[in-house]
Formats: sequence, C-alpha cells, structure tokens
Amino acid sequence: MSLAIPTPESITPAFFTELLRRAGHAGATVARFDATPVGTGQIGRCVRFAFELAGDAAGAPRTLVGKFPSLDPLSRQTGVQLRNYAREIFFYRELAARIPIGKPRCYYAEIAGEGPEFALILEDMAPAQQGDQLAGCTPEVARAALVELAKLHAPTWMDARLRGLDLIAEPNDERAAQGRDLYAAMLPAFLARFAPRLERDEQEIIAAVAKSQGPPHRYPATPWALVHIDYRLDNLLIDARTSPPRVSVVDWQSLVLGSPLSDAAYFLGASLLPEVRRPIERELVRSYHDALCAGGVRGYAWDACWQDYRRGAFAGFAVTVVASVIVQGTARGNDMFTAMARRHARHALDLGSAEFL
Repeated sequence: MSLAIPTPESITPAFFTELLRRAGHAGATVARFDATPVGTGQIGRCVRFAFELAGDAAGAPRTLVGKFPSLDPLSRQTGVQLRNYAREIFFYRELAARIPIGKPRCYYAEIAGEGPEFALILEDMAPAQQGDQLAGCTPEVARAALVELAKLHAPTWMDARLRGLDLIAEPNDERAAQGRDLYAAMLPAFLARFAPRLERDEQEIIAAVAKSQGPPHRYPATPWALVHIDYRLDNLLIDARTSPPRVSVVDWQSLVLGSPLSDAAYFLGASLLPEVRRPIERELVRSYHDALCAGGVRGYAWDACWQDYRRGAFAGFAVTVVASVIVQGTARGNDMFTAMARRHARHALDLGSAEFL
C-alpha cells in the first residue's frame, strides 16, 4: 500500500477509504471515524475504529480493529528483540490463508524492518468478547477452543514446508539451553514478586523447572506442528450466541514449531479453575484428539496424546515467569500472572508431570 505505516494518532479517513476499496468496496468512503482503545495487550495496543460511511457502502464493515506497538519503551523493545511484531505480520501475510482456525480477516499488515513501527488492521469480531484469563471459562468454551486449536495443529502436523522459515523457530539444543538459562535468570525476580501469593508446593515446582532437561525447554522430537505458544483466554474472542461457542484467535506473535499438546495443556491449565478442570480434563483432551483425527492426523494414538498432554503441563511456566518480569507491570497484569502461575503449577502437580523434568 502506498501510504506510510499509520499510528492511532496519524491514521486518517483517507487511509481507511483506500483499505475498504482495496478490499472490494469500491464505492465506499470513510467520512469520519471514532477511535476507542480495546483489549489488554502487554506488547501491543489495540484500537477499535468506528466509521461514518458515505457513498455506496453496502456490505462494507462499519468497524475495524487496529493493532499497534505498545507505548511503553520496554514493551516495544521486547517486541522487537523477540521478533513478536515481525512474526505476527508474517503470519497474516504468509500463513493465515492456509490455516483454517478461526481468526479475523486481515485488511492491512505492514512493518518497518522488524519494528517497532508496525500496524495491523483486522476484522472486528464483535459482538464476540475477549476471554477473561482471571475469571476462567466454562467447559463449553474450553471444548470449543480445543476443537478450534486442532484446526491449527492438524493442517501443519509434521509439515516439512514449515521447516527453515526465518521467523518460525525450530527446537534444537541451543534454543533449549537458551530457554533454560533465561528461565533461571528471571526466576529470582519472579519469586521475589509472586512467591507470597503462591503455595509452597507451587513455588517448588516452578523453581524445579529452572533445572529441567525436559519440558518446557525440550520436548520429544515428534510429533511437532505449528504452535501458537500463548493460546489462552485473553487471546481468544468468544461468541457465546452460538452452540458451540464460536472462537476466533488473535495475537499470532509467538509462533514456533513445537509440541502441539503444549498448546492444549497450556490452554486448559490456564483457562479452567482447577476444581472445574479435574473431573472433565480427559474428556476435553479426547475432544481435541478426535478433532486432530478428523483433521487428517493419522497414527497418533490416544495414549501417546495423553502422555504428551501431561508433559505439556509445563508449557505455561516459561511464559508466566519470563513475561511477568520483562513486560510493564500493571495491577491486572500482576493478578493475571499470579493466576497463571498458580493454575499451571497446580495443573502439573495434579497430573504428576514432574516425572518429565
């Protein structure tokens, strides 16, 4: 597109008019718009744009959502260093069309180098609502989210075309060592801030992961697929008007090739309160396994799936410990990281997953 990468402050009606016309609404004109912050992102900020349309605007969207870099310098630096901004742009430009998981339509995706200047303009999924990490979700939403997750994993299951892509990291010994070292480096600061909110056995298993030779730093070589890494309620848009609920997925900034069950375990461990999760956990994971098989995955037995799921219970530890230290601290953020730490720790303890460390 010929226009410069916009910010929420510089974006204009003419910019949106060009977007809509390039998307097939040739007679639409954006006369003016209102901008309202939405979401609770740590590295990016999101804004909903509501349009006043003129001309032949039949079928044109009345709202779109823009995603831009955080205003916080540390969060912006993190987004560049971890290549989060560049990776999400790459997803929408190069991968989204071939992955049938629910996601917003992308109208614009541009970045200057690897950032921090970037902009995404996406379909507004309203009236779908962002999930609430703190409150957790219902079993119905959890089941729908797992079935949707299989639409990411099944099409990319052991797909050799995904190997060797610059922005999609692959597991290896060096990355495992780097992940272990980073976790160990961040652990003291994490415990200094959050240990008073955790039970003793929760603190102990979180600390034990710093020396793990297995998950979350290293998983078995197979199976692998494209994994979201941060598949949790805050990154899901849920339309509860349908049965089952419709789930759309956002925040595609951390994609890697890795153990697909790490996504599933991360989601259930973080998104259900332990007392809700325990009696329905196997049935929910079965629904995911069934969806994988329906999506074309062959030769992946249920027993192997359950073992990989138990191993994946540690997937949320690294995100929780590292992200809680390196992003800007907020009251809600601290509450969210506390909830995640407690739920992931309890999840691993409930499943007896320490044997995999």
